[in-house]
Amino acid sequence: MPIHESLARDRDEQEALELLAGAAYDDAAVTEIIRPAAVLPELAARSILMELAARDVRAGGCWEAEATCWRRYDRQWNGPGGTQGTAELLGTLQIAYGSPTKYEITVFRATVTAAGARRNWTVSLLCDDAFSFGGLTLASCPRADLKPPPAPFRLR
Repeated sequence: MPIHESLARDRDEQEALELLAGAAYDDAAVTEIIRPAAVLPELAARSILMELAARDVRAGGCWEAEATCWRRYDRQWNGPGGTQGTAELLGTLQIAYGSPTKYEITVFRATVTAAGARRNWTVSLLCDDAFSFGGLTLASCPRADLKPPPAPFRLR
């Protein structure tokens, strides 16, 4: 089996396991693999990161931005010592910094939680909420141009 087919099969199996785990723990109402992945250009990425930081859940906002995941809550955190308290997680965006180029951000998966679905959030609305800080929507965002890997080197 060619290597790219093996990698694709492994990726599909991993995605199936993640969806099964989400269903088992009932933490996700909708998970969507964004294909091709959304790529936030440098200027938009900078604007989005600045706005997410300004709207941090610990500072009166609704976003928690970490290295691999951006989380959208229904309100600021109101628990003791700046913890989550009664704030409900509405959805998450899984991201990769520095991909495909150094200053771009790739968004490859979005999840709307059961709490988010009850409030009529969708994957598109979740992405648009974050991307709007950079003047983009999921529909208008550039997409990754991923090509299959080259054929493996073979000795004759």
